[in-house]
Amino acid sequence: MAVPRRGAGPGAAGWGKNRAQPGTGRGKRGCKRSVLTDGRGVRLGLVIAGANVNDHLLLRETLAAIPVPRPDPSARDPQHLCLDKGYDYTGPRETAAEYGFELHLRRRGEEIVETRELGKRARRWVVERCHSWFNRFRALLIRWSKKPQNALALLHVAAAVIAWRHLLVG
Repeated sequence: MAVPRRGAGPGAAGWGKNRAQPGTGRGKRGCKRSVLTDGRGVRLGLVIAGANVNDHLLLRETLAAIPVPRPDPSARDPQHLCLDKGYDYTGPRETAAEYGFELHLRRRGEEIVETRELGKRARRWVVERCHSWFNRFRALLIRWSKKPQNALALLHVAAAVIAWRHLLVG
């Protein structure tokens, strides 16, 4: 007589398709990082908010979170701000103009029609690389801290470690 192994039954979730997949975290509170980086991917400004806050609402806070004063942009040395389609609203455009940034923003609904010119550089990957560096710190990838100020402090420590590593490498 075959004896079923332990834990092989349907359990509390049942056999149906309505069971949540592992790691989905439905109904959990999430955290969003809004990060401003330099051209090498080192963090300049950092703000956290709830996961249900739209990105474009965090832009002014993120730009204001730069700890050192920025040099004034000029026609010879403009300062670029690259944003994704989530920022395609009038508010971020006005904020970028107010801070003196040259804005690079793809419009919603716009497809990549033209081929990339030889002189143009892709810029979005720099921010994605910064997020990847943050995710290497397990306490940030799996947020165990309940208080937002503790999570922000851990992000600042991780950003300092990342900047220190960049200084060592050169």
